[in-house]
Amino acid sequence: MKRHPEKLSIPLIVLCLGSLLITALWIIVDNGEPPSPKKIPPWPSDPCKGCRELIEKVRELYSKTWKKQEDNYRNFSSQLRSQCQGFDSAIITQANSPVGSNIVYSAESTTTRMVTPEIFSTFIKENPFPKKIFDTCAVVGNSGILTNSNCGEMIDSAQLVIRCNLPSLGKGYEKHVGNKTDIVTANPSILVRKYGSLDGPRRPFVESLHIYGKSLLLLPAFAFDFCTPLCLKAAYSIRDLESPIRPTYFNPDYLRRLNNFWRSRGLHRVLNRGILSTGLLMVNIALENCANVHVYGFWPFSIHPFELNAVKNHYFDDETANWGTHSMSAEFNLLLQLHSQGVLRLHLGNCRPGKN
Repeated sequence: MKRHPEKLSIPLIVLCLGSLLITALWIIVDNGEPPSPKKIPPWPSDPCKGCRELIEKVRELYSKTWKKQEDNYRNFSSQLRSQCQGFDSAIITQANSPVGSNIVYSAESTTTRMVTPEIFSTFIKENPFPKKIFDTCAVVGNSGILTNSNCGEMIDSAQLVIRCNLPSLGKGYEKHVGNKTDIVTANPSILVRKYGSLDGPRRPFVESLHIYGKSLLLLPAFAFDFCTPLCLKAAYSIRDLESPIRPTYFNPDYLRRLNNFWRSRGLHRVLNRGILSTGLLMVNIALENCANVHVYGFWPFSIHPFELNAVKNHYFDDETANWGTHSMSAEFNLLLQLHSQGVLRLHLGNCRPGKN
């Protein structure tokens, strides 16, 4: 019988190649070879104004593992405490602002208000901050960068959680932003826009605060003159409707010292009309009171720094950005600088629960 070796050679070659491929695959798996890196998406045709350079800076910085620089943190925190004294005076209390004293407004230095018994009754009795340093603190902004971030567990694990400007909680957001709240701020513009300056029924406003439990509600009652009646109405409503939340006021003396602190460091761009954003203000308070400060939800641009997809201004609504008197890109650059110095950790990507 005549053989046809050319017909046998093709299956034999295929069999040998298959065996070699399988062997090579097992070698790669056994050696723990990492998968190919994810392809960086192309830049969109209309990137956010002025953000490309900063995003590239972020990518470069975040390609390296972050590590706290203890000396840098201690030096910075010590300077904040000695020059701003937020430990003792960030909040107006009955102890530091007695009846008959005059309060000078932080953003209107020519405007003053005498403390009357009625106003005095709304002041918290004593300093709400304990004479100790918290181990971990989370300062949570509201940027849409928190959407699908899986940061909720990490945020809630902090000893002290600070949230800005009455954010929406629950409603499915808890996986990404958490629920725990120890301090929450409220800008008067929110009281005007969402609650009609509290001129009508006030129960909807008070009921909206239940999600924050017994936290401190920080109000800038003495920033501008128009803020005072709004913040007092908020405090009276909370008291009259017996809400567990505790209204308190920023001390304008502290805000002036904090402004001077940053001016002395040449950061004039951050201070527009002498006003820091609420978010940056709370980061500074955290740096005075916390050994490890983690910052979430602070991203001022409409494009994600890593995925390059669209990012909403807030994770919980579709409102467009209206920064008003604040220079948010300059403030973000400041936070990025503190992150790079190991003073605080600024979270921009997705979080891995149990790892911080």
